[in-house]
Amino acid sequence: MNGPYLKRRYLVGFDSRRLGHIFTDVLVLGSGVAGMRAALEASQYGEVILATKADVEDSNSYLAQGGLAAVMDPDDSVDSHIADTLATGTGLSDESVVRHVISEAPRHIREMAQWGVAFDTSGGQLSLGREGGHSCCRIVHANGDSTGRAMVEVLSERCRRSERIKIFNQCFVIDLVTDPAAGGPGSRCIGVLTCHPRYGLQLILARRTILAAGGAGMLWRETTNPRVTTGDALAMCFRAGAVLGDLEMMQFHPTTLYVAGATRSLISEAVRGEGGKLVDRDGHRFMPDYHPMADLAPRDVVSRAILDHLAKTNGTHVFLDVRHIGAAAFAARFPDIDRCCRAFGIDPGADLLPVHPAAHYHIGGAAVDIDGRTSLDGLLACGEGACSMLHGANRLASNSLIEALVFGQSCGEAAGREAADSSAAESVPRIEWQNPPSERTELDLADIRNSLRSVMWRNVGIARRGERLAETIDIVAFWGRYMLDKEFNAPASWEVQNMLTAAYGISECALRRTETRGVHYREDFPQTDDNWRRHQLVRRTDHQLVVQ
Repeated sequence: MNGPYLKRRYLVGFDSRRLGHIFTDVLVLGSGVAGMRAALEASQYGEVILATKADVEDSNSYLAQGGLAAVMDPDDSVDSHIADTLATGTGLSDESVVRHVISEAPRHIREMAQWGVAFDTSGGQLSLGREGGHSCCRIVHANGDSTGRAMVEVLSERCRRSERIKIFNQCFVIDLVTDPAAGGPGSRCIGVLTCHPRYGLQLILARRTILAAGGAGMLWRETTNPRVTTGDALAMCFRAGAVLGDLEMMQFHPTTLYVAGATRSLISEAVRGEGGKLVDRDGHRFMPDYHPMADLAPRDVVSRAILDHLAKTNGTHVFLDVRHIGAAAFAARFPDIDRCCRAFGIDPGADLLPVHPAAHYHIGGAAVDIDGRTSLDGLLACGEGACSMLHGANRLASNSLIEALVFGQSCGEAAGREAADSSAAESVPRIEWQNPPSERTELDLADIRNSLRSVMWRNVGIARRGERLAETIDIVAFWGRYMLDKEFNAPASWEVQNMLTAAYGISECALRRTETRGVHYREDFPQTDDNWRRHQLVRRTDHQLVVQ
């Protein structure tokens, strides 16, 4: 990696003396489950600002359908859940992290229930579903297929009621701000540079900052993610010099509703857990041809199987057959999915559901320890913005929301305690930054954005090849010379700069990993290589990329 992606520290120039300053003990970036759980925990120790790019409801958490994976059945066991997680992670999950998160999961579910999340029950007991990669029924869900929304609504209400938490909506975080006296990239994080539609550029300075604004699905043409997921957290961390891990690991969900011209809508894995079967246009059930667990195989297996079967049959999509469930039962169990299908004239009780894989969950992010601390002093991370080593090379279904709760709490506690223990008289350094003027031609932002998403889908998608990855790096480097050499003054422009930076890092790491492992499938290196049973850690120094 070279050129503009290594040279650019801040996207816009600024003089800290000329900007408004807002001070807080703990700053949380992101309004998903991880961010709000962190904010609530940190508020026990001091004042908290929760900054979100759009509104509280605009997050991957809000759209999460399946549920939370946890051992809540006496016939299940923690060791079984751990074994399923490690198997799905294909050698890259940290067993100590896995054991910690899975052991803590039941406590967090009970806490969420006490706070008001109405998890679905049957006969007075929790209704437990099953999803791909799980050997037992252990998925706790709410409102059928609206678990994420139920959790976000409860957490956001608690945040709004807290006298110690201030929520800043429509607050675009441009960059993490580091103390220049502490050195170059990789020095102490002291807050962020933001842009608000009413107040313009501002500095939010905090004793501790928690990054919980993950999500990069919009880098790919086909995605389940909302529009806000443009890889901002990844790009900000890279520019600030934080260590990033497993950037090449992007999980593609096997089943999104495929309607030509429409955005992709997620069809939860829980649908297959309830007996849904994948079939082709001839009605052939093909998943038993690819894996012993058939339709409940891990997501990377199912996504690749669909891709391979489409190539063999010259199709554009496959189908999910749920007709055996019945229209009434399907609508009761999956009300949101049912409404979505019927909006396109599809009756789940009578019709096959057209489906296709799409980019879903980015496993990579800021490398963190068990408490969510990053390599950057003063910065912690949790949720999809962090690489906790829980998921390894592939995320087990419904492990993400429980990770968000466990790491959200630990991040909030660590940040709150450290902020409370830090000196109240910490000085605020003067920061001046200027970007040199550009004499290069301006490119059309919308064209770059759309073209990037198409290139990433074709070349850095479910199936990858070395020459295509190298080609992507060249293309993104070219665009970067015309996009990262300029200053812009609008969020849409900063998003494109962040998308390019994130795409460059993901493509570079994907090219370097010359094997197939989990979600990273190399057609030119189809076997798993024990020499690659390690994480790729990267960070930016002064004009250099350090890869470990």
